[in-house]
Amino acid sequence: MDRPEQEQKAAGYFHTLQEILQQPATWLETGKQMLSLSSELLESIDKVHTVILTGSGSSEYAGECVRLVLQNELSVVAQVIGGGSIVTHGAKSLADRKPRLVISLARSGDSPESARAIAVLLEGDPETRHLVFTCNAEGKVATTYQDDPRVRVVVLAKQTNDRSLVMTSSFTNLVLAARSLGMLRTPKEYRELIGELSAAAQELLDTSVDTIASLAQRDFHRVVFLGSGSRMGGARESALKMVEMTAGSVIATCETYLGLRHGPMSAVNPKTLIVCFLSSDPLIRAYECDLIHELNQKKLGCAKLIFGEDIPPDLADSVDVLIECKGLAKIGDENVSVLDVLVGQLLAFFRCLKEGLHPDAPSSSGVINRVVQEFALHESAD
Repeated sequence: MDRPEQEQKAAGYFHTLQEILQQPATWLETGKQMLSLSSELLESIDKVHTVILTGSGSSEYAGECVRLVLQNELSVVAQVIGGGSIVTHGAKSLADRKPRLVISLARSGDSPESARAIAVLLEGDPETRHLVFTCNAEGKVATTYQDDPRVRVVVLAKQTNDRSLVMTSSFTNLVLAARSLGMLRTPKEYRELIGELSAAAQELLDTSVDTIASLAQRDFHRVVFLGSGSRMGGARESALKMVEMTAGSVIATCETYLGLRHGPMSAVNPKTLIVCFLSSDPLIRAYECDLIHELNQKKLGCAKLIFGEDIPPDLADSVDVLIECKGLAKIGDENVSVLDVLVGQLLAFFRCLKEGLHPDAPSSSGVINRVVQEFALHESAD
């Protein structure tokens, strides 16, 4: 990680590495930006009864990281709906409780369904409000609707528009931008939260990179990421990072702790790494620990990576890796998915290198690209 820039570029990981490492600093900037826009953002959420978080791929999973907390803090119905579902099903895919706010999350804003999803709703349900968080000032989503009074566009700092194929800092900054909507009336608390997350992320980068890099060298072919509540969004994104950055050489999936017993546990074989994002909530943790003990008793998986605070020592076998992160309980489960994702990003990054791939462009055959390639967009027969 300390190699000169030209060597990093030659090895194909310069952009990805820098974009992972820049996250603590960019989170602080995003926090400041959201606070500076608090008046405009409060107008967007004023008197809404339903909030729809939408995006495609990682951007959809960013919505999953904040859906539950926004629902509770704003006292609204909150849904996460993929951009593709809006393109195919239109307003029928949305909860029918109005007024509605649709929050579109996008790194580039140039994928075919990103702008189309907004267009479909503007035509089919013109009263719905729209708020766009994007990392690309020149993307279709930012430029097409910048003058439409029904659509408010917020462009994050330029450095969050990741150049790597995979989303890293763009993902976490989109999460924290959307997260602000529940805390605009308590700006001091939001500022403190962003500061605590940034400090925890920097501590993680300073102390745990070598541990995660070593784990990535082990002999596993599958990874299961486990999370509860908002942290399931982090588990989903972490699984996607592993698949993307290894070009499918390592198959990854995600599940809730309680959900693993309902069939998916059968896929945990001796070549499976299990990544446990451990809750700080006593009730939730009790269920999670029960599941981890069951995995131990059944001798499932080749090893576990457990990420949490004050991790009970009896959860770990000798082959397992524990990453302690102080302050998680204070930050709260509803806010730490960006830290879970940072762990997932690092694990995928180092596994990508082990597989002999280039993190900046791991899909050497071009099966996937930084922006989804154009595909036909069809008109409704209605």
